[in-house]
Amino acid sequence: MMKGKTVIVTGANSGIGKATAAGIVKLQGRVIMACRDLSRAEQAAREIREETGADSSQLVLKQLDLASLTSVHTFCQDIMKEEPRLDVLINNAGIYQCPYTRTEDGFEMQFGVNHLGHFLLTHLLLDLLKRSAPSRVVVVSSKLYKHGHINFEDLNSEHAYDKAFAYSRSKLANLLFTCELAQRLEGSGVTVNALTPGIVRTNLGRHVHIPVLAKPLFSLLSRGLFKSPEEGAKTSVYLACSPEVDGVQGQCFADCQPQVLLDKATDRDVASKLWDISEVMVGITM
Repeated sequence: MMKGKTVIVTGANSGIGKATAAGIVKLQGRVIMACRDLSRAEQAAREIREETGADSSQLVLKQLDLASLTSVHTFCQDIMKEEPRLDVLINNAGIYQCPYTRTEDGFEMQFGVNHLGHFLLTHLLLDLLKRSAPSRVVVVSSKLYKHGHINFEDLNSEHAYDKAFAYSRSKLANLLFTCELAQRLEGSGVTVNALTPGIVRTNLGRHVHIPVLAKPLFSLLSRGLFKSPEEGAKTSVYLACSPEVDGVQGQCFADCQPQVLLDKATDRDVASKLWDISEVMVGITM
């Protein structure tokens, strides 16, 4: 049970994030729904309350735009002022295969939101997580990381952009971030683990073009082959709540089981270099 525990879920207004928030509320946890669109978050919170019978104190709505470093700073300043403790941070929000666009700060959108926004968010909340130890960070990645590659010469996709590759790269970055953060958190009482949820029926694929005539067939197939958001959220909830992973550090899970990753997702040299460059990109000065 999560009674008395506070959990931040980014992107909690839809899909896996919403199902994760509902799962934690069912375990009597308190969820801070960190969302870019507050009106959609309010609708999601109403639906979660109807589904779970949760009272209003169990769901807190906060504006967070991971495509804006200013928004990340503002969100974290509010959390540090208002919250006496933070038990779990779930880095769930993501953008999938969008056309080439840039964040407010000039980063390629998928790398900027999926990796850099969460990188800064976690950094700014680490002191609170350490004061609340034992506490946890959960990072939502994807099996598509296998198709990604960290090209340090073109992290912003200024020379070439492929939306599928850019997504895979951002998900590989999530795993390398988990790898490096785990090393840095040893002995702190804070654990970090990642997960790959599988193929889930969400609105994440809204930028993927499906011919009009094929949409009914695709919809039918997806219902048979893809996981529901609730099924996709099971591992997120497991890593946030389960005593089975107490003290487990730097692993990646799928279907609540530890996975063996490709070497490129656990390369310490690449993970360390990506960390250092990410600090520079988001303006972290020691």
